[in-house]
Amino acid sequence: MVFKRRTPRSYLQAMGEFFYPRGGWTRAVRYVGYRLRRLPDPAHKIARGIAAGVFVSFTPLFGLHFLAAAVLAWIMRGNVLAALLGTFFGNPLTFPVIATVSVELGSRMLGYHHGVPLPSVITAFSYASLELWSNLKAIFTSDVVQWTRLNGFFAHVFLPYLVGGIIPGIVSACACYLISRPLITAYQKARIKRMKNSFAKRRAIAEAAKTKVDAVSGRKEGQV
Repeated sequence: MVFKRRTPRSYLQAMGEFFYPRGGWTRAVRYVGYRLRRLPDPAHKIARGIAAGVFVSFTPLFGLHFLAAAVLAWIMRGNVLAALLGTFFGNPLTFPVIATVSVELGSRMLGYHHGVPLPSVITAFSYASLELWSNLKAIFTSDVVQWTRLNGFFAHVFLPYLVGGIIPGIVSACACYLISRPLITAYQKARIKRMKNSFAKRRAIAEAAKTKVDAVSGRKEGQV
């Protein structure tokens, strides 16, 4: 294939780059910012998309964040690409805080005595993923479908995470909207101004060159 790596990455390298990109998190953040600034939509639509992506990053819908962000941005009439970029608010650096706050808050809201510790949350998602995959395979084989772990996972981890992530998700999404909209507006105005100045400069150069050519042509006609 044209875009296939010459040297395939090992699973260890892929996992390492997930937690720490090859160019570093600074470069990754700059890239996301660059892509957001280059979006053609008005600032309010881009900001809505960012807010949608940020909110979705507080949900336990791992593997479906892009799809959920795109749908929410479409409902909010925001920029879908901005929503996809906004989901990067939830990353390996912020996930421990998001998961801990969401599960703890959700457990309190549901009346549980205490939340599930972060290591247990990660383990629960891993076991639930494996059991879900096993049950899907069991549909086409003679294996027995078991939902024991998924029942406990849904009641004590997934549901508290989902409920508890609503409030901090809304707060973070609103904050990102209020911060990003004026910044994007200012950037777009500055960019339009630079484009106008650049166009005016090129036009002045073209007119000067045309005047010079006309002068040379007139001089030659006079000599003839």
